[in-house]
Amino acid sequence: MINIKITDDFDLKRIADSGQCFRWQPIEDEGYRVIHGDYCLCIWKIDDCMYQLDCTEDEYNNIWSVYLDMDEDYQSIREKIDIGTDPFLYEACEHECGIRILRQDPWEALISFIISQNRNIPAIKASIEKLCERAGNKRYDSRGREYYTFPKAEAIVAMSDEALGECKLGYRDKYIRYTAEAVASGEINLDRLYYLKDDEILAGLMNIYGVGKKVASCMLLFGLHHLDAFPVDVWIKRVLEAEYTDGYPYDNYSPYNGVYQQYMFAYYRNRE
Repeated sequence: MINIKITDDFDLKRIADSGQCFRWQPIEDEGYRVIHGDYCLCIWKIDDCMYQLDCTEDEYNNIWSVYLDMDEDYQSIREKIDIGTDPFLYEACEHECGIRILRQDPWEALISFIISQNRNIPAIKASIEKLCERAGNKRYDSRGREYYTFPKAEAIVAMSDEALGECKLGYRDKYIRYTAEAVASGEINLDRLYYLKDDEILAGLMNIYGVGKKVASCMLLFGLHHLDAFPVDVWIKRVLEAEYTDGYPYDNYSPYNGVYQQYMFAYYRNRE
């Protein structure tokens, strides 16, 4: 166990409920268990700025601080918005203060957002957990409770159609199998995406069977950590139609449009 002090914007519940991650689970004492690829972390808030984590200092520095994007100053990003110029976005930023854009594994993010198409968050989480249980590796967290790692492409390829169907993916199962086969064979090289421009990445991702612009944009923001990416789903469409009738000022908010998208997305969802 280690204790760390976080003075920048950081709110466990807001991150967990932000729609960018699907393997955060509430645990006792208002903590969260976070599964990231092969790794598992339990984290609790113990004071205003103090958090307890069930990992070593080396694990925090090499894995979790990177995943949680602790080198980025989200307070300064939030404070760039002027209340007089954009009162709506200012309010969204203040209300959803604490969200951070996680540095997720690209493979996990790609499969997760393919699964997410036209589904609510509980259904997405349920299918991802079933996929992990059937193709991931069983492990135990520091409390002795089991969890499953996110499956590699080869493990999904090896699944029978019946096993894949048990994950309740619906029509998305064929997209998942195609993507796993393409990644496992090397036809799709996710590592190469880091060296391409945003428009090249989007075009390449949208060539993948079952990946449209929204999933590709989510992959760009959440899987590759391009903070200017701006996924548009039903909630963001509502925001743009209601709050930005003269057009959303992308250029003014670059290079952090993806961060502001998350504030707006969460703010509108939480108002319902």
